[in-house]
Amino acid sequence: MFSLDTLPDTALRGLILALAGLAWVILVVRIIGLRSFSKMTAFDFVVTLAIGSCLASAATASSWSVFAQAMIAIAALLAGQMGLALARNASSAVKTGLENEPLMLMRDGEFIEKALKISRVSRSDVIAKLREANALQLSRVRAVVLETTGDISVLHGEQVDAVLLEGVRNV
Repeated sequence: MFSLDTLPDTALRGLILALAGLAWVILVVRIIGLRSFSKMTAFDFVVTLAIGSCLASAATASSWSVFAQAMIAIAALLAGQMGLALARNASSAVKTGLENEPLMLMRDGEFIEKALKISRVSRSDVIAKLREANALQLSRVRAVVLETTGDISVLHGEQVDAVLLEGVRNV
């Protein structure tokens, strides 16, 4: 199946295409900005995954047209992400359509069972996040929030400023 005569050519082609693809990603990210690989919204996460997939396709391309298509797709994904971010900042309707609301899973040391059920997050998932956040007593946990990105934030201590819970949905 593999010939030793083509192995150096294949390795060199893979190396050159991977480095060229990576250089392209760096260039496009420098033009579009730092937010390119942020995880502010679920859409950002999807774009990041798609770019990785396109870069892998570019690195293993068997023709220049396949390589070019992957490079164009990367630029289009990042431009689309930038366009949606701008639209999200300009319009609350777009923002509402693109983003989930953060959801309160726990408040003042008490689990919110309805929120856990709605979000399909288990108590054990929340407890693991509490340990990760070095929460030592449930009574000192002010809030646990399922963020729009799917991350879970833990706020613990004596009190929490109201501004930190703005826009968080309570059920």
